Amino acid sequence: MATAAIFSSLRRRRSPSLEAFLAPVDLNDVALIQTLASISSELVLSFSGVSMFFQRKNSRSLIRKIEVFVVLLEFLKESGSNLTPTALLCFKEAYLLLYRSKILLDYCKQSSKLWLLLQNHSISGHFHDLNQEISTLLDVFPIDDVELSDDVREQVELMQRQARKAKLFIDNNDEALRLRFYSFLYEFENGRVPNSVELRLFYVDKLGIRDAKSCRAEIEFLEEQIVNHEGDIEPAASVLNGFVALTRYCRFFLFRFEEDEVDTGIGNHKKTRKGLIAREIADTFVTIPKDFCCPISLDLMRDPVIISTGQTYDRCFISRWMEEGHCTCPKTGQMLVHTRLVPNRALRNLIMQWCTAYGIPYDPPESADASMESFAVALPSKAATEANRATAVLLIEQLARGSQRAKTVAAREIRLLAKTGKDNRAFIAEAGAIPHLCQLLSSRNPTAQENSVTAMLNLSIYDKNKSRIINEEGCLGSIVEVLRFGLTTEARENAAATLFSLSAVHDYKRRIADEEGAAEALADLLRVGTLRGKKDAVTALFNLSTHTDNCVRMIDAGAVTALVGALGTEGVAEEAAGALALIVRQPIGAEAVGKEEMAVVGLLGMMRCGTPRGKENAVAALLELCRSGGSAATERVLKAPALAGLLQTLLFTGTKRARRKAASLARVFQRCENAALHFGGLGVGYAFAGNSAANRDSSFAGDVSVSMPISVPVL
Repeated sequence: MATAAIFSSLRRRRSPSLEAFLAPVDLNDVALIQTLASISSELVLSFSGVSMFFQRKNSRSLIRKIEVFVVLLEFLKESGSNLTPTALLCFKEAYLLLYRSKILLDYCKQSSKLWLLLQNHSISGHFHDLNQEISTLLDVFPIDDVELSDDVREQVELMQRQARKAKLFIDNNDEALRLRFYSFLYEFENGRVPNSVELRLFYVDKLGIRDAKSCRAEIEFLEEQIVNHEGDIEPAASVLNGFVALTRYCRFFLFRFEEDEVDTGIGNHKKTRKGLIAREIADTFVTIPKDFCCPISLDLMRDPVIISTGQTYDRCFISRWMEEGHCTCPKTGQMLVHTRLVPNRALRNLIMQWCTAYGIPYDPPESADASMESFAVALPSKAATEANRATAVLLIEQLARGSQRAKTVAAREIRLLAKTGKDNRAFIAEAGAIPHLCQLLSSRNPTAQENSVTAMLNLSIYDKNKSRIINEEGCLGSIVEVLRFGLTTEARENAAATLFSLSAVHDYKRRIADEEGAAEALADLLRVGTLRGKKDAVTALFNLSTHTDNCVRMIDAGAVTALVGALGTEGVAEEAAGALALIVRQPIGAEAVGKEEMAVVGLLGMMRCGTPRGKENAVAALLELCRSGGSAATERVLKAPALAGLLQTLLFTGTKRARRKAASLARVFQRCENAALHFGGLGVGYAFAGNSAANRDSSFAGDVSVSMPISVPVL
């Protein structure tokens, strides 16, 4: 007899209580019969008049069997017959079967049409398994030991015979529709757009999907299955993504740009508008599996590689570690036998699958061999790519010539299309979306503006699109205008994130900083924005500060004041200290930071309570402040009463980089006239720090350690 485990996938959408899968153990004969009679009657009442779109014959057959149970149970309830131990055991098993029947019938009633079609074989098998268990139950039921009327006995025996003869039933019409659905996917796979008449016949006439809203509901249900099943799904997630892409294409091709549930910002709204940002994405980043994080950056690995000690790191971080002259494993301290980096393909495959399951963007490095078979499961199918490409053409046509309402819908869908996959981002930009999205940035419709700037953010993640955006006339200025005066909080935050994404290209950092109001708006967002907004702003400011020509512009914009103020804000303090450490390398930057009354206090607080990387950045900033700020700045740092103890602690407990910075700072003070007075207790620390690595520390270019995102969050 099959177990309830076969229904695990069916329970994921609406999980019943534990009692649904446990037979009652504390009910006497009468109470058990009454409970079963109530359950079976409720089932018949709920489903006897319901016409299932799929699984009609299987569901009707199951309901008829439950109707016989109702007759049997009602008779026993009224007669008050005593049950034998065997009969009692059978009825307890019937309790479980009835609840499992309810789960299966509910599933067929509530699931989307396309999902039921794709699961036609599997669900038919579940009906057959239930029938087999009912047949087994009736075979062992002691019908001769139970006092029944002739008509009740006759119905039970008839059901028993029918259950024995029943075979797996798969509706031929449903199966033909399922195969037709696959045929459309194969056409896209072969580079052909399916016939429009055939698509309309399938979706509208055969499935009864007659408007944009019902089509969107089908898409969302399929996407939900991909996420909920976490890769354990048939058909495979890559194939299912193809069906999502196909249905999205049909949503616009067949129903054009009819309005569904999108909030266009026009007129009254029946429902409270929800922000376009998927907040669960941010929550997911907090719970990244530990094994997926680089031991150096503590962020999700983009290109995991194995070094000679067997430890795995993200390629960019371990490469930088080796380029700085280190010959040991950062995690174990073992000497490296060689410096070869071996791709950890198995781990990268797991990371990609996890990202796909949770809707988190993950693009492998462009230099990586993305065609390797080990990653095929996580990569989009050709059918999905071609269907999305065809959809993008329809969307961009509406952006160019559609109504305001249609443009809003098109911008939203482009945002979603650009959410994952560099292929999607590439062909959307190639098809000409960027100029039209740029025009929509100035829309007075809050939703249209929010969609367009978020779409621009998602497109910018693909490196080749950065130049398209930055070189589009007026586009950078429009993004900055959204940052300054955006109609929603999300729009302003996403504009800041877009500037961060664009500033990853060194040549663009100066252009962004020189754009009127850009640096000022980022500084303002860092001061008064939400936590997410502050993170977007501080990462953008950090990127801008890595270009030496931007120092004066950032000072004039008030960025230094904002960065100093952010030193006390959890979540952004580390990046703020890193940006300050870069700014103070220039005398004018050191002078500006030195004038900030809370700068030294904030950096000391970071040294005391910050993360390991935060402590590195704080001590680096103080060191460079002394070097570039002159005697006044050095004296100001020197007079900080808590610095002696913090330096000594860092010299012994900090990371290697932090110890090196602390040793250099200690030697600066040692050369000062009053060093003995303030730092007489650091002798042991100096001895510890007096190594060749510390003595070689003449600059800290490249030493600022900041937890930067591997990729911009896609929204």
